[in-house]
Amino acid sequence: MFEVLWPMIRWQDDHEPELHGLGGDDMNAHFIKHPSEVSDELWARCDALVGPQIPAEYMQRLENCRIYVKPAVGFDEVDLKAWADLGIPVCNTPNYGTREVADHAMALMLTLTKSIAFHNEQLRASPVQNWRPALNPFGQRMSNCTAGIVGLGRIGTAAALRLKAFDMDVVFFDPYKPNGADIALGIRRADSLEELFAQSDIVTLHTPLNSETQNLISTDALAAAKQGLILINTARGPVVDIDALYDALKRDQVLAAGLDVLPEEPANTNKKLIKAWHEDEAWLQHRLIITPHSAFFTPQSMHDIRSFSAATAAKYLRTNRLDNCVNEAFLKFRR
Repeated sequence: MFEVLWPMIRWQDDHEPELHGLGGDDMNAHFIKHPSEVSDELWARCDALVGPQIPAEYMQRLENCRIYVKPAVGFDEVDLKAWADLGIPVCNTPNYGTREVADHAMALMLTLTKSIAFHNEQLRASPVQNWRPALNPFGQRMSNCTAGIVGLGRIGTAAALRLKAFDMDVVFFDPYKPNGADIALGIRRADSLEELFAQSDIVTLHTPLNSETQNLISTDALAAAKQGLILINTARGPVVDIDALYDALKRDQVLAAGLDVLPEEPANTNKKLIKAWHEDEAWLQHRLIITPHSAFFTPQSMHDIRSFSAATAAKYLRTNRLDNCVNEAFLKFRR
């Protein structure tokens, strides 16, 4: 029997997705609310760990653990080297929420290009007087737009297919994507971020967060933008320098933005962009849409993340085959 431990499980009443992911009768699942409630004996004998990053003090109690799976796409807060020093591979769960996040990027985009929020707020203020169907301050025919994608991974690719379905001219920037990806998808490639921004009417971000992408969308990148750009971010908040975005919106280089993620979450109302949005300053009205890091969420995606992360652990324990290992560069040995 393999022992699989969830030391910080958020779902206490229904573990069907986790059990479905484990499959078979050779897996013993242990669902614990907090690491402090896990016995030393269970820390020592568990074969796999699934959940958020645990404090270092508990990592040292893992004597038999062979794999740690984080049930999320992002892993920037995980100490990859510390796990590797213990001989434990770290795997993330990138195969959940792909459709949801790509859909959300499209929803933010359409909310702005079709002035959905603008019309809703105007009609609430005056249902009769503001019944103005021909007024669309950010109106765009989507098929006349060039859509730029930063990061052509799983979600970026899903976004590209959706953008193509709207008959848009699609271009991407991703220096790590091999030649031919553009041909396979029937889209174009930009050789630099500035080249992408200079030709795009809409830019949607789909990069991971790492040292290269922190504040990637900076003053320089936004200065290269085509006048009247719409910027969408459903990736990670720190990819965008929101002070630079504030300045670009203020000078109308950027027409509007849709943000599902922020550098600080919950929103820090002391940041000048968030403050202007929160106080509904006239110059920013209807130009900034913020959602609460909710792009990934549907009941289906929640089932997937719980089931897929369990399946990743079970597969490795049964077959010694790793899926989605993110600390392989640091691994010198495996338990």
